[in-house]
Amino acid sequence: MKKINQKIVIGLIAMLCVSLFTSCKKELDVQQNFPFEVKVLPIPKQLPLGGTAELRLEILPTQVYAENAYSLRYFSFEGKGALRFEKGAPFVPNDSYPIPQKVFRLYYTAHSIGSHTFTLWLTDRFGNEKKIECSLQVQK
Repeated sequence: MKKINQKIVIGLIAMLCVSLFTSCKKELDVQQNFPFEVKVLPIPKQLPLGGTAELRLEILPTQVYAENAYSLRYFSFEGKGALRFEKGAPFVPNDSYPIPQKVFRLYYTAHSIGSHTFTLWLTDRFGNEKKIECSLQVQK
């Protein structure tokens, strides 16, 4: 009986050693690609001609990865206007602009009367994207 128990113990130790040595990797798998959400505070639905709407946005990553970077592209479909960061030149549609921080503001100034529709695309360095659709009405 003692020999059987001894054989079982030796077998278990051998299996443990084999599993320890075969499961070790030289490199760690570090996940860097995390999806994100975008929180947008309500946008005014109406503006006067020449008026400016403030868009408050916050990027909410599911996990924090310090080296991730975000960028913004903008497409205008209807109405004439200009979108920009607080201090900066108006964006050129379909150009990519780096987002300096996760909480930021954009400003849309209306240059024509009628309906204005545009989309914002926020992208991280791994290709994850979020689309934000905006529409407002401009009156005299």
